[in-house]
Amino acid sequence: MNQEKIITVKNLTKAFGNFTAVNTISFDVNKGEIFGFLGANGAGKTTAMKMLIGISKPTSGEAVVAGFDVKTQSEMVKKSIGYMSQKFSMYDDLTIKENITFFGGIYGLSRIQIKEKTAKLIHELGLEEVADKLVSALPLGWKQKLSFSVALLHEPKIVFLDEPTGGVDPITRRQFWEMIYAEAHKGTTIFVTTHYMDEAEYCDRVSIMVEGVIEALDSPKNLKKQYNVTSMNDVFLKLARNVE
Repeated sequence: MNQEKIITVKNLTKAFGNFTAVNTISFDVNKGEIFGFLGANGAGKTTAMKMLIGISKPTSGEAVVAGFDVKTQSEMVKKSIGYMSQKFSMYDDLTIKENITFFGGIYGLSRIQIKEKTAKLIHELGLEEVADKLVSALPLGWKQKLSFSVALLHEPKIVFLDEPTGGVDPITRRQFWEMIYAEAHKGTTIFVTTHYMDEAEYCDRVSIMVEGVIEALDSPKNLKKQYNVTSMNDVFLKLARNVE
């Protein structure tokens, strides 16, 4: 695995009044790595991700993403990354083709690039027959696959996925992870938050957040060995008990 750091985080903190949602977290992510950002709902994962993608200012600490400081160069961060939100982010009242064209424009692609990439994406996903139908007609699993593909339209160095498989069936989840593997194989860094502990097994390394703090960070294999358990779910349960 490439050891070049593409994300560097030092003592990153986000407080809302007296409540500290993210408490002095530090970690690095390597280029081309699938990095899992795990934890129960409310652990601080999404808050941390919002700081890393440049839409929320840290209370303190530092983070550099794709070579840009999240505090002072947030617009450059946004141009260098792809992002797929927890809730489906396409427009239901636009067709599949119109959605791809719209986001291609937002990402600053030329008309020729948008035309070429739209045709390629629709072909790769096998959506030729429904390309002119409203996105609202697609099943949730297909919406998620489309959303992921659109997040990669401008060939970003890093793509951030926030709970990308929430609410989809196990088969679709597996297919989605196959798409993630294929993209990582091309050298794209994947930063994924999830509360599905079995999905941790698919990551090169994972960090586990408990109540705003990173309590563990290593490969799934090493973490299971360290905690003498057979599954990542058991690792998480042990960590949660230790914090209590």
